[in-house]
Amino acid sequence: MKGKTILKWISNCLSTLFIILLVCAVLIVISSRAAGGEPSLFGYQLKTVLSGSMEPEMPVGSIIFIQLAEKKETFKSGDVITFKTKDDILVTHRIIEVQDSGQRFITKGDNNNGPDVEPVLAQNVVGKYTGWTIPYLGYALHFVNTKQGAVLMLIIPGLLFLGHAIFTIWRTLRLIEVPKESNLKEE
Repeated sequence: MKGKTILKWISNCLSTLFIILLVCAVLIVISSRAAGGEPSLFGYQLKTVLSGSMEPEMPVGSIIFIQLAEKKETFKSGDVITFKTKDDILVTHRIIEVQDSGQRFITKGDNNNGPDVEPVLAQNVVGKYTGWTIPYLGYALHFVNTKQGAVLMLIIPGLLFLGHAIFTIWRTLRLIEVPKESNLKEE
């Protein structure tokens, strides 16, 4: 009897876990699509580190948290900012010099030999790095933002949940059939 109680408890935990996983996957995919491919969490955007220019603080494949910029002129030397280049590429580098009363910034990757060629205009700053980095999770986030990744993030948890539901129904039907067989033997 104790074994059945443990199995029932494990089954309930798995069901809850699958439901949570499915809901989280749906929320991640929907929020990243609604935000133009940029997932956000509690007001912070998540960015994937694609180059080693800020290593070792931000290893390639990490996720960094960016606080969206509201007052772009408040950045100072030493701040790490994410900005758009003239080619609409997002870059995260450290400010090494503030020019024109905070309207332009000279930036440099910590792992680069020299400063960036083009100064960053204040209106091109997307946000400020919060100091939070999650190593290696960026590879998964980058994959989720592809069409194949979005489909897999919805299909895999759904299939796991469906498989678990089928197993639970099968087990319940088996338990219902056992008493019927025992009633036939008694007659």
